[in-house]
Amino acid sequence: MFVTLQTKTLQDFNPNIFDNVSTEIKQLFLFLVEKISLQEKQYAELSQKYEILEQENAELKQENAELKARLNQNSSNSSRSPSSDGYRKVVKINKTERVKHQGGQTGHKGATLRQVDNPDEIVKCCPTKCSCGHEFSDREAMFFQFKRQVFDIPPPKINVTEYQIFGCQCPKCGSMNKGTTPEDVNSLVQYGNMAKSLVVLLNNEFKIPIEKTKQLFKILYGCGINESTITTILESCYNKLSKTEAIIKEKIKQEAVGHVDETGIRIEKKLNWLHVFSTRLYTHLFVHSKRGKQAIESEQSIIPNFKNWLMHDCWSSYFSFTEVEHALCNAHILRELQGIIDSKENGIDSWAKKMQDFLIQLYHTSVSECLKNQLSINTEYYQICRQGLSTEPLPVKEKGKKGRIKNSKARNLLGRLIKFKKNILAFAYNEEVPFTNNLAERDLRPAKIKLKISNTFRSTKGADYYARIQGFISTARKNEKNILKELYNTFNGYNFITMSA
Repeated sequence: MFVTLQTKTLQDFNPNIFDNVSTEIKQLFLFLVEKISLQEKQYAELSQKYEILEQENAELKQENAELKARLNQNSSNSSRSPSSDGYRKVVKINKTERVKHQGGQTGHKGATLRQVDNPDEIVKCCPTKCSCGHEFSDREAMFFQFKRQVFDIPPPKINVTEYQIFGCQCPKCGSMNKGTTPEDVNSLVQYGNMAKSLVVLLNNEFKIPIEKTKQLFKILYGCGINESTITTILESCYNKLSKTEAIIKEKIKQEAVGHVDETGIRIEKKLNWLHVFSTRLYTHLFVHSKRGKQAIESEQSIIPNFKNWLMHDCWSSYFSFTEVEHALCNAHILRELQGIIDSKENGIDSWAKKMQDFLIQLYHTSVSECLKNQLSINTEYYQICRQGLSTEPLPVKEKGKKGRIKNSKARNLLGRLIKFKKNILAFAYNEEVPFTNNLAERDLRPAKIKLKISNTFRSTKGADYYARIQGFISTARKNEKNILKELYNTFNGYNFITMSA
């Protein structure tokens, strides 16, 4: 009877069943029914609270894991730059690597000073007095023992060339004639092309701000070149490189592999984007207010007319170009995998570690060997991905929140690994395709250094000047040309790009 009473509530209980029992028993059972009903209600409320707390606990665990992973991020396990590591960065020493000693390392070519055969100045150091007291004269027989050479910089000096224009009257017709100066000498006082080249080199290549460039000229040469003159020089170089940039863009279109990337820059304190298209020998940079399709489909971009391998960092806008073969940067993949390894207690045995080792092993394997074992490589790749999907927890649906469930970083990476397998493994089956997109990142890095010094570009024009000039400087360096000399040639109307076109 008691078991039956447990399933009843006070509302549906019929007290007439106790007509033949005493009042005390009747009251006792009614009390028990009421108590059971109250406990059932409390149990339902506690169950509901438990479900809510369990949901909140799962959300907090996920949030805690994300925050921990964010705190543990550095340049080795994320896309953060090395400079963001700060003074607390830990240098990991690989015990298998050779131990570095002080000074030049074994196999390093070095750039040690070597004596030259034709010095600019010779100073003879002859003995004047012997220890016995005898003083030597010029007539004493001297013999050469050895020589020492000092390499020094002569005191900086501006070389001023004066063009004197003469005139004369023609004795035949009586008209007046005057001499002409070179085409680029058109002011009463102006800076020469070598001085202009140095200004561009200091401002672009060495990231010295305009005000500091002015001060440096004052210290070295005694003349403080004013800011408007520096801006005019940069504008002149920009204009003279117009044809050069067009030739570089055409050269890039013929390359087998193109590296593309973009980075944020500040112009008048507003976010803009510096885009790069790099190859082994050429660099093209341009500035745009947008990062995505609007920028990379613009007239400034080379990508719409490029037909070969395009290496990038999996930015979705690049996949809109279907006439190119896409390859993805594995340096980004390895860093993301390292971030997952660092965030797990048993990361050394995780799927992320297996995938990391797998990609590095492929990197050290020849393309011919990879082509022979293509089936087994693809099989192992998918096995690691399946292991990741089975071990990584499914996303937790936040109560009351609409929209798609947010995946963890690990599951997002797994999704990309599966979807873009062909693009990630492109390096393994193609000789031309590199393992990383580091070439494009190296060509963008100077802009980040410039912004750390100057914080922002004053105008869009200034950013455009920087992009075109820096693209040419990067191209000159890749072709092992003297940058100062090529800038000087540019001001004279030619350089190694236009000469070879």
